[in-house]
Amino acid sequence: MIVAIVITGLSVGGAEVMLLQLLERLDRARFQPHVFSLTTVGEIGPRIAALGIPVEALGLRTGAPNPLRLWHLARRLRAIRADVVHTWLYHADLLGSVAARWAGIRAVAWGIHHSNLDPSLNKRSTLAVARLCARLSTRWPRRIALCSEAAMRSHIAFGYDAGKMEVIPNGFDLARFQPDPQAGVRLRAELGLPDDTPLIGLVGRLDPQKNHGGFLVAMGMLHRRLPLARFVLAGRGVDPQADGITALAARSGILDACHLLGYRADMPNIMAALDVLVSSSHGEAFGNVIGEAMACGVPCVVTDVGVSAHIVGDTGLVVPAGDPAALANAVQTLIEQPATEKAHRAQAARARIAVLFEIGVVVRRYERFYEDVARA
Repeated sequence: MIVAIVITGLSVGGAEVMLLQLLERLDRARFQPHVFSLTTVGEIGPRIAALGIPVEALGLRTGAPNPLRLWHLARRLRAIRADVVHTWLYHADLLGSVAARWAGIRAVAWGIHHSNLDPSLNKRSTLAVARLCARLSTRWPRRIALCSEAAMRSHIAFGYDAGKMEVIPNGFDLARFQPDPQAGVRLRAELGLPDDTPLIGLVGRLDPQKNHGGFLVAMGMLHRRLPLARFVLAGRGVDPQADGITALAARSGILDACHLLGYRADMPNIMAALDVLVSSSHGEAFGNVIGEAMACGVPCVVTDVGVSAHIVGDTGLVVPAGDPAALANAVQTLIEQPATEKAHRAQAARARIAVLFEIGVVVRRYERFYEDVARA
């Protein structure tokens, strides 16, 4: 079965990394994937191509899709004789479906990796595309895959066709993300810190939904109680050259205690080095960084958004979104817990990911999903 994947772009993000993990493990004896990016190949495209999977970039400009490029995509879908077209993210859901229809392909599935459609946290253009997709969802896709129950509920409320939905959670590679006692030694040495320095981390691109400002305010409160603690922020746009994030850190009084690492390719090492991972988000469809940290045996403090509380279970702590004092208190609780309790949480966190979100199980679900779309 030839499966054409059409995705908005291939820069590093939760949905894009999940696609890479899926393609790394897809049964190539049964499925032949072919990836089309509407924009660029980004950082993920070459990694997919290294698997022997064709990757093509259309070079569409944001906000101004060229109909000729879409017609080219339709011709390519027809040329490879795609049996199923699986689109990832709103713009690809819309434009990929147009191209598939021009190519005469009706076996189309949509992929949604977003949950919070709050107008204050999303671009107007994104909401406009999502609203149009909601109207078209009764006719264009055969099935819709969503990464969480929270995403399903919010999109049903937004007007999407509930009868076509299936929740397939993101999965985690327990061989790649695993406990590593030396990771903390390496990262502290890189940062010039003593081996016993408490490290609290936030991993994610600079985006309003991730609420970096709320994290920094909370850590400012915490730093007054735990002055030796240091704060590691990693992700696209989170670097010393970003005036916005440095200003927020300075305003919270912890600029000198923050390490702004930007994008890192060695994310398993970063995760395993932390004492606590924090997700301060206003909204999350499925917090990949939470599962990655847990797979490394790192306890998490998360805001009660999306399915973050479900991912963590009782292995970490959950606080209300937008409550920096509660966030600071929860992190302090985990930092100051006895060594035996830390070890128990570490083991429980990894075990929970292994039982609920192991990547191999998730890939098998996608394979059944493609078969269902083709048969529908």
